[in-house]
Amino acid sequence: MAKPQRSTRLKLNAETPRSRAKRAAARGKTREPAPRFYYKGNRIKQLRAFCAVAKLGSVARGAESLFLSQSSVSLQIAALQKEMRIALVERVGRRVQLTREGLMLFELARPVLEGLDGLEREFRAKLGGGSVRELNLAAGSSTIQYLLPPLVQEYRDRHPNTKLQLHNVSNRDGLALVRSDEVDFAFGSMVDVPGDLAYEAVHHFDPMLIAPLDHPLAAKAEIRLEDLSPYGLILPPNRVSTFRLVDLVFQQHRVPYQVAIEVGGWEVIKQYVAMGLGISIVSGMCIEPGDRLAVRNVRRWFPPRSYGVVVRRGKLLSPEARAFVDLIKPGLFSRRDHEDTGQSER
Repeated sequence: MAKPQRSTRLKLNAETPRSRAKRAAARGKTREPAPRFYYKGNRIKQLRAFCAVAKLGSVARGAESLFLSQSSVSLQIAALQKEMRIALVERVGRRVQLTREGLMLFELARPVLEGLDGLEREFRAKLGGGSVRELNLAAGSSTIQYLLPPLVQEYRDRHPNTKLQLHNVSNRDGLALVRSDEVDFAFGSMVDVPGDLAYEAVHHFDPMLIAPLDHPLAAKAEIRLEDLSPYGLILPPNRVSTFRLVDLVFQQHRVPYQVAIEVGGWEVIKQYVAMGLGISIVSGMCIEPGDRLAVRNVRRWFPPRSYGVVVRRGKLLSPEARAFVDLIKPGLFSRRDHEDTGQSER
């Protein structure tokens, strides 16, 4: 039987010059007065290390995000705890989480560090006679193609002086950019939401079976999942969540299926289906009036997909990001629930 995990204070303290000086004095040696703290890194470095570990939940991940060694980050936090004279972090199993006092300090330090990170950019913008106007948004190809165009058009009309950079990335890479604050937020589909991120769904789309107009399935009054077995499916690559969801449905119902082609992009899939190369299960998001396809709703078998905004918990949206998010849905993330520390419960 596994032993229950025990919460312990994280011991990051090392021997201080003061303790070494006392031992030296006891041996009859004289030394110069020791500095007050062992690790002489400045306060900003200490707070960066502390906030990185608090945000990511481990010393190793925090050190990696700062391009520092784990021992360096541990020493920074140890010095901060010694200076504050209070425990700020503790271990629970293999993870690190904040104490009550650590949570208070994290909430105070986070906006300060974010402000410092943008200080040089803001300063240079003001030297040029303007204010900072930049927005970075991560999204997948489908979201950029089908959902973002009207939003981008309206945003540009309202904020013509803002530099808008769309990062066309996979879902996994988009979440990494959100976590590292390289983008203001991501816009796309989420199946499982990690504890350090907040997700608000805005759009929901039913799954659609698409086939050539003259396909046998197009004439069926009712389509069963077994009816799809004889025909080759054209699906996105197996690393994409759409493929995994389709596979899961067939596996759960113990219905055999075959994949004829794996290819990325809904428009490419629609074109191949129209050419008679196979059938597919696609998001209703990509279905347009001019498509020469037989389209059937298969929500009975496959789950609908939501699309929305993903932010890092605790992230303070910039005015530029806030303006775009309000175009997507007014008041989104206006509550305090997304400003939690992101301590994962997984």
